[in-house]
This record gives sequence, structure tokens and C-alpha cells, in this order.
Amino acid sequence: MFYMFSGIILICSLLTITTRKILRAAVYLLCVLLATAGLYFMLNYQFMAAVQLTLYAGGIVVLIIFSILLTHHISHRFKHPDITKLLMGIGAAAVGSGLVIATILSHSFQAGSTPELPVDMTVIGTQLLSTEKNGYVLPFELISILLLAAMIAAIVIAKKDKNKNSEI
Repeated sequence: MFYMFSGIILICSLLTITTRKILRAAVYLLCVLLATAGLYFMLNYQFMAAVQLTLYAGGIVVLIIFSILLTHHISHRFKHPDITKLLMGIGAAAVGSGLVIATILSHSFQAGSTPELPVDMTVIGTQLLSTEKNGYVLPFELISILLLAAMIAAIVIAKKDKNKNSEI
């Protein structure tokens, strides 16, 4: 299952950045996020998998698709990138991959012997609703404001382009 999820993540990640249709890119991103949730389930991180499914796969991708459909750019096709941009992107990816591989190879991984912590839903719920040291209310609020601003900006930009095209 690990190899299947990893393959789905790799293939759909590449398809997300190489496809020229914006709606297909959003669907491929959804596949990546679902496969990542599958990996979390395999690692017995049920809470992280649930957050991955609800927040990322359920929330952000739906927001992206909703924005695409709202701005009527569903059939938009990106043009082919210039060769210099393509080469610079490949170079940046190669340097980043080299850094990641060098870091992984230089670290000596050792098996941990810490016991598995019990999952207490009361503690998780308290942390999600808390504004204290281990609380998550502030990060969730900041992310929601950021997503709202990004969606409004995308709509404004899309409507501006639509108005320019109608004046010509």
C-alpha cells in the first residue's frame, strides 16, 4: 500500500504541475492530498489523516474548484512555458532534490522505542478550541483569513481580465 500511495503522490504531483488545464490540475491535487491521507492512516495517525481529508482535500481543493467555476475559467489552458523558464525550473528542482537527498543520506535514522501514546479525543478537542500554549484556534483563523483574501483576489483578477476583454 505504501508503494501504491507513493506512486499516486508522485504521478499526480507531476501531472498537477505539468497539465495545461486548470481544473485538471485541481483534480490531480485532490488525488495527491487523498493519497497523503492514506499514508497517514497507514502510520496510525488518524487525527492527521482526518485533518488532511477535511481541511485540505475537503476544504482547500473545493475552494480552488469553486473559484475556478465562479470565475468561468474552467476551459482555460495555460500556454507552454518559455525554454529558459523551463530550464530554470528543472534546475531548481534538481538542486532542491539534491539537497533533500544529501540531507537524508547524511542523517542516521534509528528506530525509536517510545511507546504509542493513547488518543484522547477530549485533549484533542480542547487543543483545537484553545487559544493558549498548545491551542490551534489562532492558526485556523489566520488560515481562513488568508484563504478568503486569496479567493477574493482571484475573483477580482479574473473579473478584471473579463472586463478588459469585453471593452476590446
